[in-house]
Parts: sequence; C-alpha cells; structure tokens
Amino acid sequence: MHQDVEKILISAAEIKEKIDELGRAISRDYSGKYPLVVGILKGASVFMADLIRAMSIDVQIDFMAVSSYGASSKSTGVVRILKDLEQNIEGRHVLIVEDIVDTGLTLNYLLEILKARGPASVRVCTLLDKPSRREINVPVDYNGFSIPDEFVVGYGLDYREKYRNLPEIYVLKKGVYKGR
Repeated sequence: MHQDVEKILISAAEIKEKIDELGRAISRDYSGKYPLVVGILKGASVFMADLIRAMSIDVQIDFMAVSSYGASSKSTGVVRILKDLEQNIEGRHVLIVEDIVDTGLTLNYLLEILKARGPASVRVCTLLDKPSRREINVPVDYNGFSIPDEFVVGYGLDYREKYRNLPEIYVLKKGVYKGR
C-alpha cells in the first residue's frame, strides 16, 4: 500500500464486479442505440476504459475536461471547460462518465451545457457518489458506490495529479492534503 494512504476503501475486485454490473445495465438500457460515452478527464479515464469494455453494445467515445478543484482538495464551485467535445451531440444519446459526484456543482454545469446542445438523452454514470456532500441535486442514473465524506484517490482519482495509477480506491491520509 502507498505510504500516503490511510486504508483501502474499495478493492480492485469490488471495482471490477461493480463495473461488470454497470456494463450489463448500460448495455441493456442502450440496446439498439449507439450512445456517445463522454469521459470527464482526467479522473474518469481509468473507469471509462474498463466500463466500455464491460459493455456489449457499440459505443462512440469522446472526452471533456473541466476544472473545479485546481490544486485544492475542495471544489471552488467555479467550473471551467478545459477541453470540449469533438462530436456534435444533437440527436445523440449521451452517457456522461464521471469518477466521482461530490457537491454536484460540476455535474450540474455539465448537464446544463450538454442539454442545451439538443441531445436525444443525457444520462450519468459515476464510479463514486458522496451524497453527504451534495449541494445541488443532480441525477445519477448509474452509480457504482456511495461513499462517506473521505478524500479518496486511486483508480483515476488524484490529489495534485498523484495517485491516479493506484489500482484501488484509497482514503488519503489527512496530513497529505491538509499540510504536514
């Protein structure tokens, strides 16, 4: 285990089992459709790669990059689009793939922007959900795990661009992000 983490919150085996379950549900719900799966960079990249491989339907992928944290451990509430979609989503079924839904502010902003572009539908799949931190109610159609209010890293999630490569979801030691 990495020296900066306190404990494993979700094991690699639990993640794989949940992704297989989500992949089956999404494949069933989008049967006969050709959805555009939109990964929110950088955190959702690892999850999205495994998720689309767990789907039995044809999909197209694209990415968006947004920032609401910067180098902080708390969302600023100000969302900036750093990379927009390359695909036109008008009339398309869009599935947003997020690593974590926390306050809901970033996701709400994304939903407003994407819905204004005229898609046939927009749904959300997240690996992690922190309902206790929610400031705005946002729809989560596919949820991997509801987690407590802990600062988590690994499996694509980072703190200051570190820990994304860790294979499981870990609780980061408070001393790492609150100063030593």
